Parts: sequence; C-alpha cells; structure tokens
Amino acid sequence: MTDQRKAGVTRQSGGEPVRLGDLLPTIPPAVAEALALEVEDAREAGAIGYMARILVQATMPHSRREGAAFQRSNGFLTLTILAPPNVGLPYGTIPRLLLAWVTTEAVRTRDRHLVLGHHLSGFMRQLDLVPTGGRWGTIPRLRNQMLRLFASSITCVYSDVTHVAGSNLNVASDYDLWWNPKMPSQGTLWQSTITLGERFFEEIINRPVPIDMRALQFLRRSPLALDIYIWLTHRMSYLKRPVTVSWEALQLQFGAEYSRRRDFRSKFLRATAAVLRVYPQARVSHVVEGNKDAGLRLEPSPTHVRQLRRRSGLPWG
Repeated sequence: MTDQRKAGVTRQSGGEPVRLGDLLPTIPPAVAEALALEVEDAREAGAIGYMARILVQATMPHSRREGAAFQRSNGFLTLTILAPPNVGLPYGTIPRLLLAWVTTEAVRTRDRHLVLGHHLSGFMRQLDLVPTGGRWGTIPRLRNQMLRLFASSITCVYSDVTHVAGSNLNVASDYDLWWNPKMPSQGTLWQSTITLGERFFEEIINRPVPIDMRALQFLRRSPLALDIYIWLTHRMSYLKRPVTVSWEALQLQFGAEYSRRRDFRSKFLRATAAVLRVYPQARVSHVVEGNKDAGLRLEPSPTHVRQLRRRSGLPWG
C-alpha cells in the first residue's frame, strides 16, 4: 500500500481535487457530533482560546533540534527562533499548548504579567496534562519546554522586491518558576509567574488567531496536526477564492527538516485527515494533475471559530 493510500488519498487525473474529508473512515454519528465543534457550543463551554499569529504563519520545530537557531519561511516572511545554546530550542506539543495558554491569558487579562499559580499540578490541569514523573514523564518535559520557550526570542523579517521590514520579539522579559517537580501538588509560598516581552505581548493581543481549545486536546499527539489546524482556521478567515498551495511552500512552512519531500507529504496528508475530523467545515483537497502532484487545494470555508477582526499595519497580517 502506498503512503498516499495509507493517508486516505486517491489519485485522479485532470487535476480534479479529492476532498480529504470525504475519504476519512466512517465515524459513528455520536462521535462525529462530538467532534463537530460548533462555535456557539465552544463559546458556551468556555473553550475559545487564541494562538500567536506569528507562530501560525511559520511554526516551531516538531522534534528535538541541535543548535540554538531555527528558521521557517512562508512566502515573503521568514521567522527565526533563537535560544541560549545551553537551554535549547522549544519543540513538540508542549510549547504549542503553552503558547495557546499564554496567548489566551494575555488576551483575556490584557496584562503582560501572567500568574501560573502556586501548584504545578494545578497549572498542568489548565494544559490538560496529567502530572507524571520519571525521565519521560510530563513534569520534567513541561519544565524543560517552559525553560526553552520562555528563554527564546523570535525574529520576523518580511522582504519583497520593494519592501523590507522586521521585528525582534522576546517571548518573556522575566519568569519565576517556584514549583517543586517532585511534589507537584504541594503549594509554594510564591506564585510562579511570567512577564511577556513587550513587543511579543503587543503582537499576540492585537493579532490573535481564535481557536477551539478542545481541538488542540484532540490533536495533541501530533505537533504537525496542531500546526495544520491553527493554520487552516486562520487561512480560511481571509481566503476569498480557491488556491492551490504547492508542496514546496508547505514544506518550507511546516517541515523544512524533512530531507525527502515524499516523506513530508505523506505525514502532512495523514495529519490533515486527522484535522478534518475536528474541523469538517474546511474544504481541503489533494490535487494531482496527471502524474504531477500539484499540492493542497483550499476553498473558502468558515473559520473554525469566529474571527476577531482587528486593524493592523504590519505587512505579514
């Protein structure tokens, strides 16, 4: 069986798109209803969250990376994440969940200073993480990724033929983590806190991407699926006409670390099929023209949650 058949994708000649959502396995009605996360239902459940837009358009590493710099591109936008060499770059699911929490809290409170609380276990519940110890447990992994994320800085550069613009953002200006990882339920005298970098704070509260936090929990086993879900609901918020996105462009944005494009394509299609289970409104197709794989076709669709429309003069909006 080919990688594409495994991903639930068939080839059709003449450039006819195949909707990935139509090729998903049959889901029982009760499960399908639970996974069709309607906007008002999400609002009533208090499940509306937000993600920083700059990390939607160009994403973080999916797996551990050596070195202290990581770069992704999306059209004219290049995003570089820098970390102290002795700390390392954030990667995987946990920093994405952390960023969603940080962005949601900043939008809710309109404050750079965020309180994480007296209890590690209490904060982990907010991320829907079950505290476990040991070398590969959630507690050491969360602590490690928090240090990596909070110590990182982000550089965005927009460059076209006539215009170059850039911005340097520190995720945090200060952070104090007082928890005892060996006793996650024990309260501490001082609350753990983070103060977001001023430019980063302005970016995330002025330009957040609305998301359904329950979708993140459903997709949390795959950092790539998390990235695709958030990208799709953001892209659909301004898509006016059908567009085909090439695999070259998708790999630059989501998977530049893959050495072979076919490996990236196979994994991307499987992750997209999972995303469409929670976001069935997205009209996404895999287009093959003759023997050439043209890429992913997006057609105007409802956003997964209602867009927050804000004016911005930044060129990469």
